[in-house]
This record gives sequence, structure tokens and C-alpha cells, in this order.
Amino acid sequence: MIEENELLKNIGSVKDYLTSSNSTPLFLQADSYALLKLFPADCIDCVITSPPYWGQRAYINGGIGLEEKWEDYINNLLGIFCEVKRILKPSGSFWLNLGDTYQRKSLIGIPWRVALAMSDKQGWILRNSVIWNKVKGAPDNAKDKLRNVYEPVFHFVKTDRYFYDVDAIRSKPRQAKVVNGSVVSATGVSGVRYRRQIELSTALSDLERTNALKALGEILQEVRLGKLSDFRMIIRGQQRTTHSDSAKVSGRARELTERGFYFLKYHPNGSKPSDVWDILPEDTQKRKLHFAPYPEDICKLPILATCPQSGVVLDPFTGTGTTNLVAFQLGRSSIGIDISGEYITAAHERCGLLL
Repeated sequence: MIEENELLKNIGSVKDYLTSSNSTPLFLQADSYALLKLFPADCIDCVITSPPYWGQRAYINGGIGLEEKWEDYINNLLGIFCEVKRILKPSGSFWLNLGDTYQRKSLIGIPWRVALAMSDKQGWILRNSVIWNKVKGAPDNAKDKLRNVYEPVFHFVKTDRYFYDVDAIRSKPRQAKVVNGSVVSATGVSGVRYRRQIELSTALSDLERTNALKALGEILQEVRLGKLSDFRMIIRGQQRTTHSDSAKVSGRARELTERGFYFLKYHPNGSKPSDVWDILPEDTQKRKLHFAPYPEDICKLPILATCPQSGVVLDPFTGTGTTNLVAFQLGRSSIGIDISGEYITAAHERCGLLL
């Protein structure tokens, strides 16, 4: 048990750190719940963490995850996440990775039990449920079920207006080009096929054909000027409506009914990442002390997208400092808390810091 004076010393370090411009990670050995209760409200920009999984491993110095009942484990997590919500800025984000486990052959569903309790009981807004595909999952000798090779990563916010830099995480787009005087999109769309479909269409009126040809010319000019990298044209009677054919539930279907066509436009800065991430587990990357699979790559997108350059990242279960190392590499300040002194020492060493 960490003594009260040690907690007061730690929170003093936190307050000093929050008012400084220091981007060197601050690591603190403490019980997360006890220390977070002393944090000022609305002081953290981004929280990323992967708590110890219930009943999976015997972590050094014990701590959360060793409860006899999974219900107690979830309640303990919810207590910590209540404090996380209090100390998170209104513009902040909370990214949570949790693994599941079996009890008497039944998959418990811990990640979603936690996520739904956070939404229903604590008022969190769940923005994304990401599937982390571990690519090379661990061997599974069970003969009556499939291998488990994914875990969820949840993105929570506390308000509906939060910091999100989508351009920081876009993939680099392929470029449009001009071939024989005609503009061709990144994936080879020149507009010739669309123009022919419009001219020969029996599903469009004369006015609709005229408007469609004019709109096609305008969007090709946007591609030529670099305002778009790519597009698709949906024409009545030629292509299937995306999402839904019902004008009552789909704005695109309504546009197709009213105008006879619509466009799907691709952002010139590239596409957003999807909610399926193919990332190797940390177990494959030869760490000696800490055996949780939480990898560096899982932290990069959340930090780039949801932590401002001048912001502070927190990991209340920092382990050997994966979150903090990535935050440091990306130029963000960060705080890491762990109950294990051994892990805190390893985190310092991993980040190249002297104790």
C-alpha cells in the first residue's frame, strides 16, 4: 500500500508537471484510483490505457485483475474510469483496450460489459469500437472453438464537441493525372464511361441529363485542380444506390430520386483509417519483463488524432510505459501511473530516462 505522504508527493509532481512545458514522461508508482482522485478536474487531454485483464496473469505487486469475481473487476474499473472522466478535459478522449476471458467454457464479454456500463451509468459517449486484429494470434489448443485473434479498442468522449485532427491520420492519397489532355482520377476514373451512361440513359429526363453532364464536368475540374483525389458517380438506372434505396432514410437515395445522380467524393488528403487495425501484439517484440500484448502502434493513431501538440496524455496502467514512449516520440507530454515499482523502473529505462 502506498502511504498517504507518497500520494501527496506524487500529486505535487503531477501539478508541477501540468503547469510546465516538459514533454519528458512523468512516471509515478501509485494505486491509480487513489492518485487519480487527487488530480485536478479537466486537466488531461487524452487517456490511453490497457488495464490488466481479469484472471489472465499474476502481475507484479498484484493490483486490479486479481479479483475473485469478474463483477468485482468491472466495478473496480468503473470506479477508476469515473475519475478518468472527471479529470479529462471536455475536449478530451479516452481510448480503452480490454481483453476478454472464459469462465466455465463461456466467454464472459468483459470489454462490452464495461463499455455499456460506461455509457449507461457514467454518461460516456462511445464514438468508435475498433477491432484490433493481432495478425499472428497466439496458439489455441482448444478443440471446440475458434482461435481468438482480436480485441476491442473503444474510443470514448465526455462531450459531443472534442478535439479530433482527422488530417493527421489520413493515409497519403494516390494522385490524379492528365492523360492525352483528359484528367484521370487516382484510381483511373476519367469520366468517359459516366458521360456515355448519362447520354444514353432512358431513366433521366433531358434536363437531368444536361445537369448531370454539367456536374460531371465540374467535378472533373475539381480533380484537375487537386481539390479531390477521386470520385464515383451514381446515376439513376446505372449504379446501385449506396447504403439504402429508401429516400426516407438515405439522403443519397433522396438525391438520386430528385436529381437523377449524386457523387461520392474522396478527400484530397487521403482516406481515414478504418475501425479494423492490423497490429502485431507486443508479445512478439521481445520485451523481457512485462508480457501484456499492448503494442506501440496501437497508441499512435489515438495520440495523433485526439491529443493536441501541446496536450498531455495519461496512462493509469502504464506498465512498462508503452503509451508514454509513443507520446514522447510524437512530441506530447505524458503521465504514466502503475502500482508496480519494477514496471516504473522499466518504463524509465525504456524511455531512456535516468532515475
